Amino acid sequence: MSNDSQGSVKGEAAMMPSPSVPASSQGPPLSPSTTSKPPELPDELVQAGWSKCWSRRENRPYYFNRFTNQSLWEVPVLGQHDVISDPLGLNAAPAEGGDSNLGNGQRKRRGSEEQGAGPNSFKRAKVTPQVEPTTPISPSTPGVKPWSSAPEDKQAQTTTPTTPSPAPAPYRPAVIYWDLDIQTNAVIRERPPLQRAQLVTKLRQHYHELCHQREGIDPPRESFNRWLLERKVIDKGHDPLLPSDCDPVISPSMFREVMNDIPIRLARIKYKEEARKLLFKYAEAAKKMIDSRNASPESRKVVKWNAEDTMSWLRRDHSASKEDYMDRLEHLRQQCGPHVTAVAKDSVEGICSKIYQLSAEYSRRLRQTHLNLLIEVHSSRLVYCYPVRLAIPSPPLPRVELHFENDVACLRFRGEMVKVNRGHFSKLELLYRYSCIDDPRFEKFLSRVWCLLKRYQVMFGSGANEGTGLQGALPVAVFEALNRQFGVSFECFASPLNCYFKQFSSAFPDIDGFFGSRGPFLSFCPVSGSFEANPPFCEELMDAMVTHFEGLLDQSSEPLSFIVFVPEWRDPVTPALTRMEGSRFLRHQLNVPAYEHEYRSGSQHICKRDEMYYRAVHGTAVLFLQNDAGFAKWAPTPERLAELTAAYRPSPPAPPPCPLLAPSSSSSSPRDKVSAV
Repeated sequence: MSNDSQGSVKGEAAMMPSPSVPASSQGPPLSPSTTSKPPELPDELVQAGWSKCWSRRENRPYYFNRFTNQSLWEVPVLGQHDVISDPLGLNAAPAEGGDSNLGNGQRKRRGSEEQGAGPNSFKRAKVTPQVEPTTPISPSTPGVKPWSSAPEDKQAQTTTPTTPSPAPAPYRPAVIYWDLDIQTNAVIRERPPLQRAQLVTKLRQHYHELCHQREGIDPPRESFNRWLLERKVIDKGHDPLLPSDCDPVISPSMFREVMNDIPIRLARIKYKEEARKLLFKYAEAAKKMIDSRNASPESRKVVKWNAEDTMSWLRRDHSASKEDYMDRLEHLRQQCGPHVTAVAKDSVEGICSKIYQLSAEYSRRLRQTHLNLLIEVHSSRLVYCYPVRLAIPSPPLPRVELHFENDVACLRFRGEMVKVNRGHFSKLELLYRYSCIDDPRFEKFLSRVWCLLKRYQVMFGSGANEGTGLQGALPVAVFEALNRQFGVSFECFASPLNCYFKQFSSAFPDIDGFFGSRGPFLSFCPVSGSFEANPPFCEELMDAMVTHFEGLLDQSSEPLSFIVFVPEWRDPVTPALTRMEGSRFLRHQLNVPAYEHEYRSGSQHICKRDEMYYRAVHGTAVLFLQNDAGFAKWAPTPERLAELTAAYRPSPPAPPPCPLLAPSSSSSSPRDKVSAV
């Protein structure tokens, strides 16, 4: 090109909006000419992302592809590209450095995207309204920093025009823990940023205060999280997180766990002196409790006599072993436990009832606020009719800002920050592209990511490693073996943060749905497909899962298969495991020994790479529940099982044990040693 032509190209490039220059600082937006409107493009070019634009500077049309950032003076030809005819330099090849130096916000597409850029792809282009042709915005492309979800004209008030310069290369994770190219084989029959985070945190604080004030104990570890899971199994209310319509009101899970920590919590014992101190504390706490409560004379007599006898024995015998102390503690618990439970029963039921009533009140308050916001929105705006998939309206979303700190994406809203590593941030962007149809320009993306991260953060709590066990996942090698050998393409219990496939069920359809969730699995009714089920370790949830599986398998004559991963708890055995082992749909059971397999951390979206995997300190039972057609198609043959077992073996060096999700019932139960899946 001549110097004059190059000058025109540079001037034209300066007029185009790019991720590094706000559109409002560059003058009026580009739009098709109103005086000489060019003819329409062929339909196959429109499907491939091409649109015809008008250059005011050159006073002639040019062609822009919103999928590839490519721009041409001439009419584009599918499958061809001439670097010389790229007037804006949006698709110019880098001088050196290969793919790592792609500028102008350009992102190298994956194989699935490149295959989709043909005449028969992007079918939605025909039915979605076209927007003004501008450079696509990609939040993971470090153009504007911080990137904000606010409108461009508001950002321009604090941003001064600058000369466009090549942006740094987009972030690409070094290790990928997901495969979003796998298509689903699951078949089904067709069918707001409010104060929820603050209310859930407040509810946790109330639970902590009630346990301290009424029983003088800390809340059992993870008991609030398990209460949420157990309540949502039977909840008929409207809120996606807070239970509000449950029967019975008293949670068996919360009642059981609080009662197990009365009069004191029994921790694991390693040394003799610890056992001696624990025995003394238990006797002292039991005696104090029975004196301060409204107990019967018989209960007072039994507890006080056993407590004083234990204290006398401790003062008299100094040569006892650890086993002697533990035997004495077990005897004391058997003698005093029923009487202590009787006097604490009403108080603990009051704690459970109070927490449920507060949750129901918070749920009603949220719903009323939500409806009021929607009334305000509809009274002030007129919109075109929308498809039934978008029939659930949403109130205005908050303005969220984004900036990057090394490999961490930081999202800020009103001074509050949530973080996610850049690899998972890019994963959320891909899931959003695949699944969200109401936001083609990513104007709501950051707000929805912030809501997603905040929702899971407040559900699992803010303590160290708290709740991360509820999100743990299988290793990548296991998912690959499941997909290759058994056709698995769908996860029954996952989240956008830890899913391996792009199709999964999760807890919160109102926010997870933008990132590919099919909603809670207990309300998801497939008629065929191959599924992986790795539920949170809540006994009530696992039991409801088995009921749902057996109902689906019994009703469908199409190939249907569920490969279930649950902890091999035997002392006592869980009802869910007992039911699956006796199910008529059980085709095979594989038991993986403790310490011979590993799992991915539930905090994988924020943890370090060397903390990604941890060794399971309990056995895992893998059960194959299949109907006749599913067994014929995905039978657990010895060859397939051998590959699955090999994929489950941890890769050296093995990570240390990391029990993350442990019921707090007693130190003698093997469930205290559970690591999360």
